[in-house]
Amino acid sequence: MLVQGLRRIEGFLLVFIAVSSLGILLILSPIIALFISVDPETFSQVWLQDNVFSRQAYPALLLTIQASITSTLILLVIGIPTGYLLARYSFRGKQLVEGLIDVPLMIPHTIVGIMILLAYGHNGLFDDLPRVLGFSVENSFWGIVAAMLFVSFPIMIDTLKLGYEKISVSLELVARSLGANRWVTFAKITLPLLLPNIIVGFLLSWARALSEVGSILIVAYYPKTINVLIYEWFNTYGLKYTTALSSIVVLLSLLAFIGIRVLFRK
Repeated sequence: MLVQGLRRIEGFLLVFIAVSSLGILLILSPIIALFISVDPETFSQVWLQDNVFSRQAYPALLLTIQASITSTLILLVIGIPTGYLLARYSFRGKQLVEGLIDVPLMIPHTIVGIMILLAYGHNGLFDDLPRVLGFSVENSFWGIVAAMLFVSFPIMIDTLKLGYEKISVSLELVARSLGANRWVTFAKITLPLLLPNIIVGFLLSWARALSEVGSILIVAYYPKTINVLIYEWFNTYGLKYTTALSSIVVLLSLLAFIGIRVLFRK
């Protein structure tokens, strides 16, 4: 009986391992195909030589990194207090707020671009806001940041909220009972314990912003981000030059997620 039970368990595990391996292969095979397909000569033209290709590629990559980091830092400032309120307090309409935060995960990204233009673009419903702050949304750096911020918003908020929920409220209450006010308690107790989730939220939100293209095509085709340039080069030059561009973006994404695993390996 014991042997039969072990065999059933082994069969169970084999099925699960086989299905899991198939799933991993479905993700891994396109990544392998991309890197194998990179033509060294074309890669050199795009990234290692001074020519028309590199003069487009480097500014686009730099712009994408700058905009994605900017949007993620803004999200961090918004996410730290928002995640705290959602994790620590119950209030009327809380489920509505949480649902609203997750909406960007479901909206097609081209529609996101249209929504941003309707809200903050020229003659948009809230066009006074960018005007007061001294920038425009259409075809601008801040338009790219707005698009990236919108699609990354739920990732940052949900990650920080989960982090707060893991921190015992009793630790904060002990600090308060010893005379620390709310600000001191938050700065010296809560925030240090939240640091792992801050790092994970930052990397995940940054990687998501780095990958955005659909909404940016609508809001700010110019100046070109790396993903818009990939789309343009695909239509102009085909896969050969597009692959050289894409490999760098995929590599950055891989480094971000591997970084998360390395930092928080147990």
